Amino acid sequence: MSTDTIRNFIGGEYVEGGMPFENVNPVDGSVVSKVLEADKSLVEEAVAAARRALEGPWGLYTAVQRAEVMRRIAARIEERAGDLLAAEIADTGKPLALARDLDVSRASQNFRAFADQIASAGTESFLTEFPDGRRALNYALRKPLGVVAVIVPWNLPLLLLTWKVAPAIACGNTVVVKPSEETPSSAALLGEIMAEAGLPDGVYNVVQGFGPGSAGEFLTTAEGIDGITFTGESGTGSAIMRAAAPWVRPVSFELGGKNAALVFADADLEKAIAGLTRSIFTNSGQVCLCTERVYIQRPIFDEVVAGLAEQAKALRMGNPYDEATTTGPLISQKHRSKVFSYFAKAEAEGGLAVVGGGVPQMPAGLEGGSWIEPTLWTGLSHDSTPMREEIFGPVAGLVPFDTEEEAVRLANDTPYGLAASVWTGDLERGHRVGGRMRAGISWVNTWYTRDLRSPFGGVGLSGIGREGGLNSFHFYTEPTNVCVALSNEEVL
Repeated sequence: MSTDTIRNFIGGEYVEGGMPFENVNPVDGSVVSKVLEADKSLVEEAVAAARRALEGPWGLYTAVQRAEVMRRIAARIEERAGDLLAAEIADTGKPLALARDLDVSRASQNFRAFADQIASAGTESFLTEFPDGRRALNYALRKPLGVVAVIVPWNLPLLLLTWKVAPAIACGNTVVVKPSEETPSSAALLGEIMAEAGLPDGVYNVVQGFGPGSAGEFLTTAEGIDGITFTGESGTGSAIMRAAAPWVRPVSFELGGKNAALVFADADLEKAIAGLTRSIFTNSGQVCLCTERVYIQRPIFDEVVAGLAEQAKALRMGNPYDEATTTGPLISQKHRSKVFSYFAKAEAEGGLAVVGGGVPQMPAGLEGGSWIEPTLWTGLSHDSTPMREEIFGPVAGLVPFDTEEEAVRLANDTPYGLAASVWTGDLERGHRVGGRMRAGISWVNTWYTRDLRSPFGGVGLSGIGREGGLNSFHFYTEPTNVCVALSNEEVL
């Protein structure tokens, strides 16, 4: 793959064609590469290549054989980790340690985890016995859903790409991937890695481009698509649902969030403050699971605010390859403008920035990047705009509460429902409050701890369906029940 031109990957090879657009490094504003946008004919070609692979060689692989290929892919990802790491950093600007330990590491883990699960997964079976003595055996076969459109966001491009592609191909599907226009590199490079690992041509395809009027729209409306999985903004999810409706295609969406954290007075404050610092500022707040609302019990409110402010001031923005750098830029100037617009809204609605609140002065060479200060607000009401709308940046509003009932009510009072965290020294309360959170995942005294077998997803504006373990397999397969009579008489 050329380092200065990113092409579409179709049928096992990189394809010329399409109008070029610029891929910009958010660290300094430089152009990383030119990307060739897929037109409608290229998207249709990718879907056709996926269909041929589904009906051809890949469709003949057993689950055990598919698992073997996936383990080879995982090994090849680890061998090419340096190339993937460079691609992720160039596209996102995230610090080296974060990209290495989270994005690239999880990519190989995703393939291994789903390879292990598909190789050992069973299906339902029932021995049916009728009053007159007749019997029948019912068992389920899970068949591939088909050609799956995989649309992934820019915040964790490689991690979320493999989180969807791995279970999809484990189940015998083929995929056409549309990465974000902001982060095209790792999805393209993964095509080369897949081929090196022996994945048959056409199982994995990549089309580059934008949403409306571009590759995203062409893919979601293509005639040969059997299902759509998407992670991204809630509004985009709604648009994809409309595109899928005429064909009644199944969809799996992990969408936006306005995640809450509850800090009770009996919590271990040192651990809570450290955990909240991670949950607010990891990847500059550009993670769907990050915390933007922190509700703190009144007796400890000032102490927690001071501790979080101290931790925020200790964060270091800079060159992603510098070991001292903890915090990268936002993904683009456009996104920075969006996040920065909430700074004025917070001030207008009574918010006080106890730390941050502006655009930092960066050293020479970095001044063209999409930098913004990690920011914490007090003084905002629960009903204020910055506490209601998803911002997706390194920001959080800090609000006091008095009782457990009040805390639960505040946390659940949102149209979103992706994640929540509860910090308490009372384990009984942790179980009780954690279970009452209206969210797809609820952490107690931790954040971002994941078991890849567990269900992951959101409610309300945060999505439809669940990913992870057997939940992923349920989406990527269609069950067929086989009923076999076990007597000479017909079973009615």
